[in-house]
Parts: sequence; structure tokens; C-alpha cells
Amino acid sequence: MIEHFDPRRQANSVDFSKDYGTPSANPNADATFVSLDIDGVAISVPEGTSVLRAAALANISIPKLCATDSLEAFGSCRLCAVEVEGRRGLPASCTTPVVQGMKVTTQNERLAKLRRGVMELYISDHPLDCLTCPANGDCELQDMAGSVGLREVRYGFAGENHLDAVKDESNPYFTFDPSKCIVCSRCVRACEEVQGTFALTIDGRGFESKVAAGQDGAFMDSDCVSCGACVQACPTATLMENSVIDHGVPDRSVVTTCAYCGVGCSFEAQMKGDKLVRMVPYKGGDANHGHSCVKGRFAFGYASHPDRLTTPMIRDSIDLPWVEASWEEAIGFAAKRLKAIQAEHGRESIGGITSSRCTNEETYLVQKLIRAAFGNNNTDTCARVCHSPTGYGLKTTLGESAGTQTFDSVMKSDAIIVIGANPTDAHPVFGSMMRKRLRQGAKLIVADPRRIDLLKTPHMNEAQHLPLRPGTNVALINALGHVVVTEGLEDTDFVAKRCDTEAYQCWRAFIIEPRHSPEASKAITGVPAEAVRQAARTYATASNGAIYYGLGVTEHSQGSTMVMGIANLALATGNIGREGVGVNPLRGQNNVQGSCDMGSFPHELPGYQHVADPIARGHFENVWGVKLDDEPGLRIPNMFDAAIEGTFKALYVQGEDIAQSDPNTQHVEAALRSLDCLIVQDIFLNETAKFAHVLLPGSSFLEKDGTFTNAERRINRVRKVMPPVAGKQDWEVTQDLAIALGYPMHYAHPSEIMDEIASLAPSFSGVSYEKLEQHGSLQWPCNDDNPRGMPTMHEFSFPIGLGRFAITEYVATEERTNRRFPLLLTTGRILSQYNVGAQTRRTANQRWHDEDILELHPSDAELRGVRDGDWLGISSRSGQTVLRARLSERMQPGVVYTTFHHPGSGANVITTDNSDWATNCPEYKVTAVQVEKVSQPSAWQQRFTTFDKAQKSHLAKAQQEVP
Repeated sequence: MIEHFDPRRQANSVDFSKDYGTPSANPNADATFVSLDIDGVAISVPEGTSVLRAAALANISIPKLCATDSLEAFGSCRLCAVEVEGRRGLPASCTTPVVQGMKVTTQNERLAKLRRGVMELYISDHPLDCLTCPANGDCELQDMAGSVGLREVRYGFAGENHLDAVKDESNPYFTFDPSKCIVCSRCVRACEEVQGTFALTIDGRGFESKVAAGQDGAFMDSDCVSCGACVQACPTATLMENSVIDHGVPDRSVVTTCAYCGVGCSFEAQMKGDKLVRMVPYKGGDANHGHSCVKGRFAFGYASHPDRLTTPMIRDSIDLPWVEASWEEAIGFAAKRLKAIQAEHGRESIGGITSSRCTNEETYLVQKLIRAAFGNNNTDTCARVCHSPTGYGLKTTLGESAGTQTFDSVMKSDAIIVIGANPTDAHPVFGSMMRKRLRQGAKLIVADPRRIDLLKTPHMNEAQHLPLRPGTNVALINALGHVVVTEGLEDTDFVAKRCDTEAYQCWRAFIIEPRHSPEASKAITGVPAEAVRQAARTYATASNGAIYYGLGVTEHSQGSTMVMGIANLALATGNIGREGVGVNPLRGQNNVQGSCDMGSFPHELPGYQHVADPIARGHFENVWGVKLDDEPGLRIPNMFDAAIEGTFKALYVQGEDIAQSDPNTQHVEAALRSLDCLIVQDIFLNETAKFAHVLLPGSSFLEKDGTFTNAERRINRVRKVMPPVAGKQDWEVTQDLAIALGYPMHYAHPSEIMDEIASLAPSFSGVSYEKLEQHGSLQWPCNDDNPRGMPTMHEFSFPIGLGRFAITEYVATEERTNRRFPLLLTTGRILSQYNVGAQTRRTANQRWHDEDILELHPSDAELRGVRDGDWLGISSRSGQTVLRARLSERMQPGVVYTTFHHPGSGANVITTDNSDWATNCPEYKVTAVQVEKVSQPSAWQQRFTTFDKAQKSHLAKAQQEVP
């Protein structure tokens, strides 16, 4: 039996470690309750509840096998049969809804005999190897056999059976052993209902029935995305994690939060001794409700990878080998250098970069270190290079720089627009939820240069795809707005009550101009006019229309303009302020929202309070005990330029790999080489760390306490599962550096840091670890007015009073195609890898995507004599790299696509330093390129390989030396 730590078990009637057999009837304030009698116990439950669940809520146990509360009732195993007074036969309790006055008997001799007979049939075709089975002690079939009192199998084992069925070990994370399958269909139903992939089926009939992946092939050759839903649903050892097979059933668990994408899934980290055996999605997770993806579920092995940095390193020059140091020596070395640089070059000559992978508390401390100990505002974050236009655009129009809804809100949407996002790859658990709603009948509109997988959702109504040219987002959103206004599809009541009249009239006059019509904009976007008109009508006439967008919106020179255009469209149609609607940015990394909230930008203190505001600044000065600079500091691009110029000399980087993730790689490398002191704090020797003078080991999410804030503003607890491999959590390292610089920080636990955040950031004023333990999660703003947080924003008003329409003039990007660079490159992510790949490349996820490739349309390939698998040189105005070709009709002619998960691919060698006009967010999504067949790596890739080998050699030599 696994000992679970459930943070809400004491505060809620529902125990998330318990399986109630069927899903909740989802009671609300108006729910009708039904009273019934089960085994003499009076019970009252919401109408629609199954008898099985009603009994479980009253702690009355009914045997079951095919039933589980994550799936709809199926009624195939018959083990949960009960007697109902006044009814004939023995109905299955999982498919029998409660009725007022019902009297149910769950245990008597008749039922016991039936259940033993059912179990006999199951066991007669099941291996009797319980003592050596990997599920021994954690097997529902084993438990049910004991529960019904099965003692013998009268049929023997000499007849026809499936005991010699061959295992499928093709998947690196789990094994399929069909000899143990009882054909309960839970795995098939999980794949359909929860994941929405439909990769599994029941093949054959009667005794020949079996679970099959795809066309009865191997799991790795099927459509399976390795989300783990089938493994979690399996009641036997048929589908079993290889980690459990190798290490045994875990004996304890801790609930924590995934450190991959912005969905923020809750997991039970299940341990055996000090070994992490498996990550199981937590049913009580408000963002994921017990579902997961291949990364969160299985790709946790990086935390114990041999590449982990475990000892601080120092050196005087990047051309010299590393020298191992104690924590005291390394911190002292870093502090001494920083002080000397500021003494020689001035207070503004140093700065720091926070991370969207680290916790809120760690990020808060880094920006505090920079402002209070460095004495300047030279702080920035990777969140600016992905979603800063979201902050600017939504703050301008709606008054708050974050998404408006919960993820669950999509289940009430009738029309869904997805712009520049690929949820099934980048936010897969939310992608599965969206697919479920699409199967229920919601209409889908996708605006993307590429055909994303969401468009292929099984059993979905026909989707609308708007394949616009990269860089023309604003022209498209203006055309959609034009249709809404000129065809009278506005919500005039909402606009009159909730929006600024003058701003609306200005926008309306602007948007109805003929130049914004779909017919006029077709020459810019490439999207047929009728397709735009149909999409606008679909969205505007739906009862609930929701917009979800990603980096394909923000990473443009007009990213901020586009975000304002999206908000305009939502305001004009009244799709704000209730469930099923809203403007919803899909944040990329696990704590992009949090790193913004915590004051990582050079112009904003925590809680989005401007550094020039004397009242806000005064609050921080009183608490921090130091005078703060009232002038915004340098953004990352400014730091790079100043470093090359010689005025910016030192940089502290925590948990971020700017050498791989930022655009125009050669410019970034030149800046890093120019620094007198680069301090990198990370779990691996990443690409940035290879240019460092001080290397401080970081801690993984499994080794720390804190909080993450996901894309729906949900604050989730991160709980330490194991000790930090290097002895310190990241916040402790930052604290030590501050003290060494002469600025006192004395926190004993991250909860104390959160208490300080709550005292200074208004939207976090009601947040505490105690409240998080009580409620599981909170969505900011959480304050006196909203003590439980605010799931849906802008229900009655906007923080700025009235919604403000903004003029969104389309300005073509400076990055244009020509005869030399005739193609447009755009970039994105893939399901199996995460961001720069530092974590996932050190796991078996490499089996799915071991290199970045270039997708191009067959017509573009034919013009250049390119075949699938050829090596292609990709040249832009910034540089050249080489990638393998993949011909794909997902692309439109003239557009090519790649990912950026592998450092040697050099994807950002060719991206330019063009950026958003308001926020400097890089224009990753539009790069003019040419491609041609080549036979060797690019010059940059050759230099990269040489430098990479040298730096790894320096590290290996230091690690081998005996102190």
C-alpha cells in the first residue's frame, strides 16, 4: 500500500487517493440531491450519481474492475452487481443512477456467489505469478480476488488461453504484457475519453478479444503519444511502467507540480526509499485532473542524470579548465568579482536574468538581489522573449496582463479560435481537454501557417483552418474585426455597458475602413476572404467564443499590436467575463506567468508596479531596507549590446540558457565572450554555462520547495521530494550571494519569501502556504476582495474601469523575402521535447525526436531538387545552419518550419534580432531564408562542436581531480 501525502485530505470530503468508481455528477449550487439507502445507511448525493459512487462516498466498498472514477461507466465486468429492492436481476452499480427512496444491498450470498464466479473466469485465463509480478501489492485484480473470497478455480488452466502472448517492450517507458490482460477496456477508454488520441482498440470478438495499438502493431508504431493514461487506468500488470518493473512498487508519495509546460500539472512523486520510481498525475490537480503527458509522466530521469552539476566551479577565463570549489569559495569568488567590476565600471555595469523554470520565490529573490544588492534595475527574464506582448497588450485593453479564464472554462466554449499555438504539442494536457470539448460539438478555428494536429481531432465537427502567411497576424485579426462590425455581429449591450465609448468609436471607425476587409487583406495574409468571413461569423454568433493564443502571436514585430487586436475582438463580441469565453495566452514554460508576476522586468517591481511609481517603490524600500533606483534598467538585448560595447561587464543567470534560446546566436555568443564575469546557476552545463566564470549547481523541481504559477494564473505548490544533489536549493544560493555582497537576506524557508511577496504584491496579498495547503491551489488576484482567488476575470468590471479598444494598424515586418531569401522560416515545439531540451534530451524522449529537422512543402523541395532526409543549408541575413529535410504538406508553399530543442542545430543562428515594437520580444516566427542541399555542417556548427568538446573536457577534468 502506498502512503500518500494529500494536501487537501483534511480540508475536503473527497479523498483524491481513493477511487470512487465513476466520475462525480459535478454538483453546483442548484444541484438536486437524492436520498437513498445502501446496506441500511442513509445517503444523500447529487442527482445523476451512480450507486457505485454513492456507496464509495459512504465508505461502503463494492468490488469493481472495469470501473474507475476517471472514466465514464462501462458496465462490462459485472463485479459491481448489487440488489435493488423492487427491481429484477442484479444491475451493475456503476451504470445504475441513484433514485429517490432507492434501497440497495451490496453484500449477500447471492451477490458473493456471482462475484466469485466472475473472478473465476478472469483468473482462469490469467498467470498465477503474483509473487513475481511487478504489480504485486498494487494490483486491483489481486485485491478483488481477495475481496470476493476466491479460493479456487474450477476450470483449470489446461484449456485454450492467452498465457503465451508476447510482450510489447517497444515503448521506452512502459511494457504491454497481453498475457495479463482481462480486456476490461479501461486502457482503450482512457485513450479515447481522457487523452483523445484513439490509439487503442479492442481487436477481435469473444475469447479472441484483445487490446491492440493501432493496426495491431507495436505501441511505438501506433498513434500512441505515451501520455500514460492507459498505464494509469490498467487494473493489472498488463500495462506497467518499466521503472516499477525495475525497482518495485513505491511505498510513499508526495504531491508536487510538474516543471515542464505552462499547464502546471499536479503529480504524485511516488518513492521507494530515496528512489523516485514514478510520477503519477494527481486526481486533485486543478489544472490536470489526473491526466498527464509523456514529459511530466515519464521524462523525470534527468533529475538523476550523470550530467548533473554537483559541485561549484570557478575559473578566471573561459579558455581555462574549471576548478572545483566549496560553496563558500565559489560565492566569495563571484561576490569579489562583482564588487570589483562595479568599483571600476560603475553601478550599472552588472545585471541578472531570472528564470521561468524556477519557482516564484527563487525568481523574486533574484530580482531582489539585483535591485537591492546590485543597486540597479538590470533584471530581465526569458518570459520577455516569449510573452511580454501579452503583458503589454492585455494591460492596455483589459487592465490586467494575464489570461482571463481557467483551463476548465474551455468545456463551456461553443467556438474556439486557436491562433499561433499548438496545444497538443506544447500544452498537451490542455490540448486533450480542448479535444474533448471539440468532440462534444464545439467549433474550431485555427489561424496558423501550418496544419497543426488539433485540426485532426477524431470525431470533431469540421474545423476551419486559416493558413496565413507568417508576419500577417494583425491584418488577419483586423479582417475578422471588420466582418464582426460591418455585418452587425457586435454585442452592442456589452460594449455600451462595459467599454470606453470614445475608444470604441475610434476603433469602430478604423476597423470598418475597406482596407481591413477580408477581400483587401487577402493580398497580405493569403487567406481566402470567404474563409475569414466564415470564421468571424462562427466566433461572433457562438453563445460562448474563446480565443487561445501562443508564441505564434507574441513572437512578432507586431506582437503587442496583435494581442490588443485579439482583445478588441473579444470585447466587440462580448466574449469576456464568464466561463467558456475569454482571451487566453498559453504560456510556454512552467513558470512564465510567475516570473512576470515576480518583477523580473527592468521597469516593473513584483506585482507589475512601475519602478518610477514613488508610492510603490516606497513600500519596497521600507521592507527591503534600501534605496531603489527609479529608472528602468537594461533588457536582455540592451545587456548584450552594452557588453559588446564594453560598458556592461558582469551577468548573473539563474536557470536560463540564453546562448541557445535567444535570437541571433552569434551576437549572443559575442556578448557572453565580452563579459568579465558570467555567473551561471543551473543543473547542467548548458550552452550559456560554457561561457561562464562561476558555475553554481542548481536544484531540480524535485529538490525544492516553492510555488509555480501556470498559464491560468494558478499558484501551485512545489514540494521537495528528495534532497538537493548539490546540497542547496536555488533560493539558498541567491541568498548566500546577496549576503556575500553585503546585503542581508535571512529566510529559513520559501514560505517566508512568499509571505514577503504577499506583503508587497497586491494580487498576491491573500496567498500563503497555509492557504495553499488548505485549498490546493489559488488563482490570483487573491486578496481581501477575492480570498479564494479569481478563476474568471473581468466578470463585472475591468481593473481600468472600462475596456479600452486599441487602434491596431498593420505594419509589415522589416523581415521580407526577396530573390536571395525567398522562403519564410517559422519555429515551434514538438510534444516529446521541451524548450531548449536540457531536460528532455537526457531522457528516453530522445527516441521520438533526436534532432531538429526542417519541414518544407514538396513543391519547394521539388524546385530545389531536395528529397526527404537530405541535408539542407538554411541561410538568412543573420547566419547559416544545416538541418535534415522532411517533406510535409502540413506546410504551405513558401514557408519552412523547424524546432529549437537541440543546441547543435543552430536554429537561432539564423533568426534575426528584429523584435516587437513595444517590448523587444524577438521576432522568432518570421525569418527570410534560402535552403539548398549541402554535404557538411555549417561553419557555425563546426565551431560549436569544437567549443562544446573543449568545455566538456574542462568540466570532466575538474570533476576527475581529487581535491
